[in-house]
Amino acid sequence: MKFICDKTTLSEAVNNVSPAVSAKSSMAALECVLLRCTGSALSVIGYNLELGITKDLAVSSGEPGAVILNARLFGEIINRMPNTEISVSTDDKLLTIIKGGGAQFTILGMGAEEYPEIPVVTEEKSFHIGADTLRSMISQTLYAVSQDASTPVLTGVLFEKKAGTLSLVSVDGCRLALRREAIEGGEDFRFIVPGKTLSELLKLLSRFSGGEAEVLVKAGSKHIVFDCGGYQVISRLLEGEFIDYNTAIPKEHKTRVTLSAREFAESIGRASIIINEKIKNPVKAVFEENRVSISCETPMGKVSDQMVAEVEGAPVRVGFNNKFMTDALKASEEDELVLEINTAFSPIKLLPKEGDSFTFLVMPMRLKDDNETH
Repeated sequence: MKFICDKTTLSEAVNNVSPAVSAKSSMAALECVLLRCTGSALSVIGYNLELGITKDLAVSSGEPGAVILNARLFGEIINRMPNTEISVSTDDKLLTIIKGGGAQFTILGMGAEEYPEIPVVTEEKSFHIGADTLRSMISQTLYAVSQDASTPVLTGVLFEKKAGTLSLVSVDGCRLALRREAIEGGEDFRFIVPGKTLSELLKLLSRFSGGEAEVLVKAGSKHIVFDCGGYQVISRLLEGEFIDYNTAIPKEHKTRVTLSAREFAESIGRASIIINEKIKNPVKAVFEENRVSISCETPMGKVSDQMVAEVEGAPVRVGFNNKFMTDALKASEEDELVLEINTAFSPIKLLPKEGDSFTFLVMPMRLKDDNETH
């Protein structure tokens, strides 16, 4: 195998597929990248049996062949090579020579037949979506994915298409995130993508931010492929039934609050100064008379704050986890938000001021004096 490629292009490809390479494995091949050259094209592949990332790029002076190289070593070599064209060649004994400028490295590769076969998606359900749109949908739901491996199905995000609307949903028992977007064509579907896969996909999609790049999503019975800009992210799907999230979303409210997301987050941030890992007391918010009073009390001290807001309906007082509420406010990506509250013990619903692109829920925390009358 032999090819010549621009250093920056090759370095970018190797760095971007490396998250799918195992850092440590009893199977040496899983710590490697696979280079497969067909002549004018090179495929750079990383795969750890759960997640795969591939990148196809154009090369010159190519001779067909394949080799697997230790990802950490090969990546470091390419990153440190001069900014010029890089020549990579492999002989029959898998000795791989990497040359660029006046630098030359010789490393030993492994036979491509030792690399695990990347799954091929069949029985496809597919759709196209803008890269920026998918990035936004993932970032607005990924924060609420469960980290509890005892319930594997909740460690992923539900992708559900019904009546021309794509919904992404995540739940971790203390909060819920739902993001909707209209998409065209195709049949309805429902599958669950691991949060770890979406975390890596999010990093990749950020490379195409602000452009008109599109993502082709193809899902089979057990695997899914996200195809964008010459990259393919291949992942297993999570098996099991996702919860009926619609029943968790309150249909009624007694209090509706319109407020500045930034000001509310800053106020919670001030209250959070006296909260730490050992002291996780709730932040208390009282919504009444077009203002919000925020307070917190811990063994470290007391804090109180106020901000202006538009409050409609009955006054209400609720407690909540400072981090969970701040995460939801940040994920909203909105200047102004609507909060809907039914009772002090029902989920706090966060909505956009206009439209219905997202619905976030934050479960309340019981306050010490909840049994008192206010």
